[in-house]
Order: sequence, then C-alpha cells, then structure tokens
Amino acid sequence: MHELDSTTQKNISTWLNGNYDQQTKDEIQALLNQNALTELTDAFYRDLEFGTGGLRGIMGVGSNRINRYTIGMATQGLSNYLKKVYGDKEIRVVIAHDCRNNATTFAQITADVFSANGIKVFMFEHLRPTPQLSYAIRELGCHSGVMLTASHNPKEYSGYKAYWNDGGQLIAPHDKNVVQEVLAIKSVDEVRFQGNPVLIEKLGHDMDERYINRLTRESISPGAISRQSDMKIVFSPIHGTGYPLVPKVLRRFGFQNVMLVDEQIKFDGNFPTVLYPNPEEQEALTLALEKARETGADLVMATDPDADRVGIAIRDNLGELILLNGNQTGSLLFNYVLTARESAGTLTEKHYVVKTIVTSQLMDAIAAAKGVPCYNVLTGFKFIGDLMTRLEREKTFLVGGEESYGYLVGDHARDKDAIVAAAMIAEMAAYYKDQGQSLFEALITLYLEHGYYKERLISLTKKGKSGAEEIRAMMQSYRENTPTELGGAAVTTLKDYAGQVSTDMQSGSKTPIDLPKSDVLQFVTADGSVISARPSGTEPKIKFYCSVRGDLSDASQFEQVSAELDAKIDRIMHDLGVG
Repeated sequence: MHELDSTTQKNISTWLNGNYDQQTKDEIQALLNQNALTELTDAFYRDLEFGTGGLRGIMGVGSNRINRYTIGMATQGLSNYLKKVYGDKEIRVVIAHDCRNNATTFAQITADVFSANGIKVFMFEHLRPTPQLSYAIRELGCHSGVMLTASHNPKEYSGYKAYWNDGGQLIAPHDKNVVQEVLAIKSVDEVRFQGNPVLIEKLGHDMDERYINRLTRESISPGAISRQSDMKIVFSPIHGTGYPLVPKVLRRFGFQNVMLVDEQIKFDGNFPTVLYPNPEEQEALTLALEKARETGADLVMATDPDADRVGIAIRDNLGELILLNGNQTGSLLFNYVLTARESAGTLTEKHYVVKTIVTSQLMDAIAAAKGVPCYNVLTGFKFIGDLMTRLEREKTFLVGGEESYGYLVGDHARDKDAIVAAAMIAEMAAYYKDQGQSLFEALITLYLEHGYYKERLISLTKKGKSGAEEIRAMMQSYRENTPTELGGAAVTTLKDYAGQVSTDMQSGSKTPIDLPKSDVLQFVTADGSVISARPSGTEPKIKFYCSVRGDLSDASQFEQVSAELDAKIDRIMHDLGVG
C-alpha cells in the first residue's frame, strides 16, 4: 500500500480491523488484492462532508462512500449535535426517502440510530418527496429531519440531506458543527445502531392530505383553470416520488386531462428508461415528449426522483415542443405569480421574491417592474429557505427560484418544491391560454419588455481526488490571473464570494459582499454579461454560469438575437479556456 497516501492507508486499516461486517472487509480486501489504487484512494482518501446538498456520493465501501456506516456515523453525529443544542428537551425528527436503491434500508438505519439515542422519529411509511419532508418538519414542530436521496444524480449515487427545525437544509453554523460531531466519532463502535421501535412513528395518508390541502391554497386563478380544465398535460415522475402526488395535486387544482407516462410511473432506483433521472436533460423527457406529440398536449412536465425539481416543455409558435431551461421557467413563474396577484389585488408592499446569484437577472428586472423586492442569495436553495425564515415576521414570501429547475411558491416549506411548482406552472399555462396566449408567447413578451436574457450552464466533470485538486487549481488561476476582457467586453467587476469582496477592475476599489463565504467567482462585463465560476458542492464538477443580454424590439427578431447571444457565450467561454 506504499502508493496510497497516509490518510487513505489509515482509513483502510480502520475499516479492515474495526467492527465492520465481513462482507465489507472482503470487498476492501478484494480491491487490495487487485491493487486497485485509484478506486481505493477515491473510496478512502477522506470522509464525506456536507456540501450544498448535504451528504452525497457513490454507494459502496469506504469512508468516502455512502453505506450503512457513513449513514450511521452521520446520524450519530447529528444526534449528538441535537442533544448539545436542545439538552434534555424531547427531540423530534422526520425521515423520508425517495426511490433510490437502498434508500429504504438507509432510512431505517437513520431511524434506528436516532431512536437509539432517545430521539422521537416520525418516518414516512413509503417513499415521499423532499419538499413534503420539509413541510412535515414545520407541520409537526420537529427539530430536524433527514431525506435519503441523491436527487437527480445517476443510479450509483445515494445521499443524505439533513434539515433543521425551520424545514430548511443545514446551514452555518449547524452544517459545520454537525460535521465536527461526525469527525469526533473515532470508531464505528460509537454509533448506536440498535433502534428503539417505541420511538418510531409512521406517517402516511393523513400527512399527504395536510400537505396537498396546503398546496391548493397557493392557487391564484381558479377561474382560468375552470375554463381551461381540459388543457392537455403530460407528466412523468421519472420513476420517482412525483407519482402520485403531482397528478393528485393537479386534479385538486382543477385539471382534468393529465396524462401520465406509463413506463416511468413505476418506482425504480435503476431508472431503466433514462440515462440520467434529471429533468434538466432532454433525454430524460424523451418518453414524455413522445406522448405529448401523440396526444397534442399543451404542456409537458417531469420531476426528478425526489420531486424537488421540475423540467417543462411547451409549444413554440410553430407548434413544436421545446424545452425551457430553469431560468426561463423561473422567470415565467415569477412573472405569473406577481402579475396574477396584481390583477387579483392581493399583491402588497410586504411581498418579496428570492433567487440565487447565478440565476437569471431577468427575474430581478421583473420584480423591479412590479415594485417587489428581489433578494439574491448564494447558490443552494437552503439559502433561500434561510432568508425566508429570517424575514418571516417582517415580510411575506411569494416565490423563489434557482436556475437548476428548483422553485417554491408559498411558505409551507423551506426547500424547492416541484409538487407545488408543477401545479402553479399548469395554472400559469391555463391563465395565459385563457387570454389567448401560449407560454412561449408570454416568454417572448417578457424579453420584449425587459430584454432578452440568455443563459448557459457549462459543467466540467473532474472525478476523484485528482479532479478535486484540478478544480481548486482552476479557481486559484482565475483569482490570480483575472481576465481583463470576456467576449469582447471589458471585465469591470470581479466578485469573489470566498473573500466576500467585490473589486472594481478599473479603480481597484473594493466593497464588501454581505453574504456568507462561498467558493464562487463572478465576472461582470461592461455590457452587462455575468459569468460565474463555482465548484459544485454535491458533484465532482466545476460549473460555469454564463448570462448575456440583448435587446429584442420585435418578436420576429427572436431567432436572430438568440443566435447572436449564443455566439457571444461561445466567445466568453473560449476566453475563459472552457468549452
């Protein structure tokens, strides 16, 4: 093992000699016998840490993998932290899981460890969406919660999202404190795996009804739905938790013509009908699009496995189905909620909306035109949830969104919610159809009013330890050798969220950024382009978010301006050495 670093060797030795099951030890020994140094390093070079989405990784043996021991240690660490925070008070948590392979097992292990530590557990009897977990924490007055999911990652992944008492994912200082509690566990023997069934209570149909009833309160235009109740909608849960809640909520809203993609309503952690269960990818919507073409549907929607993200397809002016990206859907949704409430007379000075710093500035422009504050927070919906909690006694949250297809309408949860988003998107389509306008035409109208904002996300995958080092080197290079020009326009501002400082590139003057530290760089150019570089907190990737803007004076110019903006993004990415 001389080619493995000392930390990796130490972790392997701990697992081979510790109180781990024999099958686990046999798998490790087999890798050693094969001299599988890269696989061993990736599995043992570190302990999994909480990122923007919690604990997430590939399932398998090792300290850097998702398995019964890393799940157990995470839960023991969280239990220890909850006891430190709440002392002798009765501590209550909620647990849910999606359709992932081993998710039921991991959920039971989580429940057992919590209950073994004397913590009251509410556990959903069957798989449920992430947003319903967030809702249940708030509804039941719990102190924490755990969602077993890897969201839209490939089938070999699993994950563990930890939540706090407001229903939001862990943020500072709780996230780091829980990590410290986990790291303080020196032996798997410290994990209390033997559960106490008396402390575990199952949640079922009643909590579904409470959740659904709460979501229906967000409807703004019931009259439009009533008149357009036969609007054809195709929905796919992509084998996940969106079924049956999305169809049920759509019916409660008043939609009577919802068609399901039969091949994808079966819960299956292998996701046999798609390459990746990610509604951001066109391939994942292939079957839904086929059904929409066969049936003449107006709207296509698909949710990811834990139903916190939704992707949609609409018809363009030629009647062809096109996919919208997360920025376009979010912009339409922001505009609809504000416009419909304005028309209904229910928009007040206390209302506000929220987006992330890498999400389209079109949303800021829409909110400004309506006189509604639009707050920008760090990437990760947990920061939207945190702001909601901090403002809940002063202001009223309406809608939040991020470019990665996550939206929330209403304050019932503190995480993105594809269940309510799907219902509100359908309502939005009915609202515009009732006025003789398609969603595509509504989008073009936004561009005519505010400018054509076009975004593109470029992700570079860098796997394993070497990949993580390469990503760090890229970010360091951008900081030390900041480009002076991107896409033919001068870089006027550099925002370094890790240093919490914004630098004027001409004068050198610096102003503080009033957000938590985050490894994000933003380049702002003289013509208004914004390019963000950000290592992912949940995947082995570095992501580049490129946003450009052009003027659209007539709908007939849409294709031409779109092509010009695409070319501009290409030039910017080339200047950054990407793509």
